[in-house]
Amino acid sequence: MKAILDKLYNHERLSKSEATQVLKDIAAEKYNDAHLASFMTVFMMRPITAEELSGFRDALKELAIKVDFSDYNTIDIVGTGGDGKNTFNISTLTSFIVAGTGQKVAKHGNYSVSSQSGSSDMLESFGYHFSNDESILRAHLEETNICFLHAPKFHPAMKAVSSARKALALKTFFNMLGPLVNPSSPQNHMLGTFNLETARLYNYILQAEDTNYGIIHSLDGYDEISLTSGFKFFTKNGEQVINPEDLGQKRIQQSAIFGGNSVAEAAKIFKIIIDGKGTDAQNNVVLTNAAFALTIVNETKSFETAFEQAKASLFGLKAKQTLEKLVQI
Repeated sequence: MKAILDKLYNHERLSKSEATQVLKDIAAEKYNDAHLASFMTVFMMRPITAEELSGFRDALKELAIKVDFSDYNTIDIVGTGGDGKNTFNISTLTSFIVAGTGQKVAKHGNYSVSSQSGSSDMLESFGYHFSNDESILRAHLEETNICFLHAPKFHPAMKAVSSARKALALKTFFNMLGPLVNPSSPQNHMLGTFNLETARLYNYILQAEDTNYGIIHSLDGYDEISLTSGFKFFTKNGEQVINPEDLGQKRIQQSAIFGGNSVAEAAKIFKIIIDGKGTDAQNNVVLTNAAFALTIVNETKSFETAFEQAKASLFGLKAKQTLEKLVQI
């Protein structure tokens, strides 16, 4: 690691193959936490390159415990986290709303690093048991239209850096990698990023692949559609700025999507919304995100049609029933 750190401290970049190798060595636990913290800090001080991100991603995907859901047309709905906004669990709620419409969702997630509650914290608080057993996860998909892939169960490199990441309590390049390394390789992706630079990197990487994707970055810094501002939306067909007003939505205040100060508070907010009793602002945020996810899977579907499907899932309590069934299996 010393040679790698010396190179990085001299403002040099890693080649794709060097990035791949160092991540493999991290997974093999060849370095101590001080080395890992120094290594991760470099990429907080300067932008990561497409070659470095691709190399890290290749290593994680190669080392991952893989599951095969190729006979389902799944979507992953996930953000980088690390936006520092402390919202309620928008992408997780969105995932259950989408599953409630009948669309298969293979949700990749982890414990929170830089906010109060990540998707894994939330599901664990409801009694969900993490698994990397493909037969169990397939049963979840079959019976509830959703399964959850807890990143440490599938990615040894992420597990190897968990204590260093938690100690730093800051966004690192692992936040950037998480959405790109779903071990089931879903056919569809809705990815949120904490900055525009990461969105462009994702777009560059995913353009070369045979998957449907939509990449979202809200212009005021959220890694999802927040309705607090306009947002950038990248697909294989190009990029555009979309404002809430373009979707028939009102702009909302940041305080309207606050996520609480603990997992318990976040879970209380989550349950209120999935019970169909959220505020207009909370509901419209998750419904808008769900509608975009549905249009990514089927690009011929209008936003308006998808929004109505999402409303039927949330207010018809299909999303709630999906969650209840998932944690009971």
